[in-house]
Amino acid sequence: MSDRTLLLAGNWKMNHDHLEAISTVQKLAWALEDAKLDESQCEVVVIPPFTDIRSVQTLIQGDKLWLRYGAQDVSRHAPGAHTGEIAASFLSRLGCTYVVVGHSERRADNHETNDLVAAKIKAALAQEITPILCIGESLEQRQEKTHVDFTLNQLDESLAGFDAAALEGIVIAYEPVWAIGTGETATAADAAEMATAIRARLDEKYGSPLAASTRILYGGSVKTDNVAEILGSDDVDGALVGGASLSGPDFAALCKAAVAK
Repeated sequence: MSDRTLLLAGNWKMNHDHLEAISTVQKLAWALEDAKLDESQCEVVVIPPFTDIRSVQTLIQGDKLWLRYGAQDVSRHAPGAHTGEIAASFLSRLGCTYVVVGHSERRADNHETNDLVAAKIKAALAQEITPILCIGESLEQRQEKTHVDFTLNQLDESLAGFDAAALEGIVIAYEPVWAIGTGETATAADAAEMATAIRARLDEKYGSPLAASTRILYGGSVKTDNVAEILGSDDVDGALVGGASLSGPDFAALCKAAVAK
């Protein structure tokens, strides 16, 4: 049994305006209290759209909720003439603990490369925001049995130029592209295989302390009825949850199932 804290992060993607965000966080907090869950058992994070973050911050800090929150992306640039970009320093001022980088939807829709992902990680770390680095293969790569090599190459290139000290606390999310928003889910064995391979690569490149402390999540159609099985491996330390996190009570039920595994 690992002593790494279970992490359950709800990525809302482009869902919920700021009023819906307030309602969802309130209902999530109430449902977690009803389920008798607290921060000693798991870390629960909401990752709303940029336009919701201030409202979420005000609610969580004002009501002293034990939830944490983060952002779905960050700019590689410092503040300046970069229309539409959001600087890491802005997220820091809003109290964001986490930021998602390299999500497969951004890699596909915005043509983000591993080099760009590495630059975003650097920007986040400079503001003491923890990156959640997303990596994972396509269905074609899995069918060709190149999925492990492909995913580890994403890991290597996205973390290029960092040493173990810089990466302390970073979170890795394995998200097979073919399982995101499709209803398809990798098997527990698939998730375990990749998490174990990722941890071994971290050990090889950065040493045992970082490998042992880094939390590795699974993301891709995670639901209440499959989360316990997915988290069955000692190398899987939580989940990056999509649709199932959009409802406060549903996300709380998933968290309860995860803790009870």
